[in-house]
Amino acid sequence: MVVLETKEWAQVTFGECKLGDQRRTKRLVKLAEQAAARPDGSTPEQTESWGDCKAAYRLFDQEDVTFDEIVRPHCEQTRGACRPGDVKLLINDTTEVDFGCSRRATGLGPTGNGFGRGFFLHSALMVDAGNGRVDGMAGQLLFYRKSKPKRRKAKNSQRRAADRESVVWGKLVDAVGPAPTGVKWVHVDDRGADDFEVFCRIRAQDNSCVIRAARLNRWLLTPDGQRVRLDELLQALPKRETRTLEVPAKDKQPARIATLELRYAEVQMPLPSVLTPWLREHRPAKPLQLWVVELRETQPPAGATPVRWVLYTMEPVTDAAAAQTVIGWYQCRPTIEDYHKALKTGCHVKRRYYETAERLERVTGLLSVVAVRLMQLKTAARETPDRPAVEVAPAQWVTLIQVVRKKPLNPRMTIREFLRAVAGLGGHLGRKSDGEPGWITLWRGFEKLMLLARGADAQRKRCG
Repeated sequence: MVVLETKEWAQVTFGECKLGDQRRTKRLVKLAEQAAARPDGSTPEQTESWGDCKAAYRLFDQEDVTFDEIVRPHCEQTRGACRPGDVKLLINDTTEVDFGCSRRATGLGPTGNGFGRGFFLHSALMVDAGNGRVDGMAGQLLFYRKSKPKRRKAKNSQRRAADRESVVWGKLVDAVGPAPTGVKWVHVDDRGADDFEVFCRIRAQDNSCVIRAARLNRWLLTPDGQRVRLDELLQALPKRETRTLEVPAKDKQPARIATLELRYAEVQMPLPSVLTPWLREHRPAKPLQLWVVELRETQPPAGATPVRWVLYTMEPVTDAAAAQTVIGWYQCRPTIEDYHKALKTGCHVKRRYYETAERLERVTGLLSVVAVRLMQLKTAARETPDRPAVEVAPAQWVTLIQVVRKKPLNPRMTIREFLRAVAGLGGHLGRKSDGEPGWITLWRGFEKLMLLARGADAQRKRCG
């Protein structure tokens, strides 16, 4: 359950950071509280005083205050909160943090088409497979893209080099590590993770996966050892059943309901002919046993791009129900795109005007955890909707929101009622057709509520 009170949340989340001096940890906790109160504000807007602002700048200047150490306690808490019987999805993806081509900050690397300046974040967001709740960040790596050499190496040698950019997928798998006893972790990845080494690293950590196929011309083996290309195998598979999928509007294409054919089969992925350094050291004794699940739209509307998902998984897919479970897990993948939006739009990470890459890394580490909190606000009411709000939020907030929203005082106000009232401050109208509020609306409402609470505190101190 997300901790709504910002001071308590900051202490729990960052109080175990080891930054070389306990005073730095205390400063980080205070800064995290201020950032959570106004995620989109600049550092001066968040700290509100020159003394606190200067202290934040000094904090981000310290060599012991690193990105890895800032996010470490949160990631460890997320992984350690799993309980036997849990099935957790680790949704992995990379996003670029581009500060713009005109920034004078030193130490940044190329982004975009090579003219941007910034770095990249590769994240593993843990989501509960049963209810879609965002548990937190299981692991996160920050890396820089290398400048392109004037003389390009052969394409195959680039793809297998030890310092290739795609190796970050496997490194994060190892950084997250194995699941606790009795817990299943499923890495859910897009096409970037379709790599033999990534599959091997996931298997070595005793995790599972659902990974979208990037190359349909990959050579595979059937269970009886026959060599076949993936696309040819899929064409030969029988249709298991037909189902529908809601396709959202995109690129001027209207939303629609697509009719899809389901196919699945067991396959084996052989060792590639060119080995990476990691594979040479951890060479598997036999081909990897996988299952492939395909959803294919055969009759799309005129002008529409047909839907086609080809998914690898380590889960045994022996019937349509097992295939649907794998598909359902992959459908959770857009959650990490919401996380990237929370980091860039909710926390305005790209609008930080620090003058060195090291400082930008450190403030990004702080905001990457704040962004998780923004997403958790949305699901807080769904977890325990009837729980009394005073058990998870300050009693002053519960009373204040009812006064401001002109509602009768109810000491038994539930967490769902409380969050919907907060969303009302953020602009949510609360009509039946409006659905549940999103994290942006909730965050805006919380900003107003905390400002009202500060005003009430100031008035109370002045009066007595």
